[in-house]
Amino acid sequence: MGYAVLFPGQGSQAVGMGADVFAARPDLLGEAADEILGWPLAATCAGGPEEELTHTDRAQPALFAVSYALWEAFRDAVAESPQAAAGHSLGEYTALAAAGALGFGDGLRLVAARGMAMAAAAGREPSGMAALLGAGVGEAEALAAACRERGGRLWVANLNAPGQVVVAGGSDDITWAAEHGRDHGVRRVIPLKVAGAFHSPFMAPAAHDLTEAVSSTPMREPAFPVWANATGLPHTTDIGRGLLEQLTSPVLFERSLVAMAEAGITRFVHIGPGEVTAGLAGRSIEGCETHVVSTLKEAAVVAGAIGAG
Repeated sequence: MGYAVLFPGQGSQAVGMGADVFAARPDLLGEAADEILGWPLAATCAGGPEEELTHTDRAQPALFAVSYALWEAFRDAVAESPQAAAGHSLGEYTALAAAGALGFGDGLRLVAARGMAMAAAAGREPSGMAALLGAGVGEAEALAAACRERGGRLWVANLNAPGQVVVAGGSDDITWAAEHGRDHGVRRVIPLKVAGAFHSPFMAPAAHDLTEAVSSTPMREPAFPVWANATGLPHTTDIGRGLLEQLTSPVLFERSLVAMAEAGITRFVHIGPGEVTAGLAGRSIEGCETHVVSTLKEAAVVAGAIGAG
């Protein structure tokens, strides 16, 4: 029975994350990584402060690095390769690196550029995101369409799991959505603490700014299928295009999980800080088996459960 690996996105970062992998892998996460980033990765993850680690241009490369190091530990301990991989937003880059489509150094450099581009786009004008409780995609699309009909800017940004839908738009439009959600079948609208309207047209400047970095980054055919956020399908030949489309398109994470299950995958391994993607898999796929690898110890334990090498 095969399994898929899942990687978390921004929001899963926490001060102190990856302490064991930083101690074990200075070759991967030490001076070479600091030189690529231009700031001290290990020190920032260990001591923050939280406000700094939460910044988009810090959180993204930090999560990529820690998650990838955990992947290598798991990969070296498990007997069989995964049948598929996916990542939520930023995590898609980690999934591609895990599959060999991106080298670690190239991936870290690209993720750092992505974080800076998204932070710059978010700083252009007030915008944000909100979670919709008690709503499916139909209610979310209706709410966003109603906002746009009145001249607003609101779009569905994340389809994470049943009952976990996120919209993105201008700050005033997020406020409008909170006030009018019930009129469109949404039980409650909760504004999220994020820097901007990610995965929406607000990120078009970020896609523009990231184009050169994507086009100059070497990319190879992945060793196993990596599912793209923008389509909910495996990446094909033009991986770079998919990564740029991801910035302005909704994250179709639930669609990817369901399609994997339909292909016979019923075991999912979250690799990285937190356990968000394991929870999304559990909500999306009834009866699936989930595991979490957020430490080196868990990498060994889960590898044993999957089948140690």
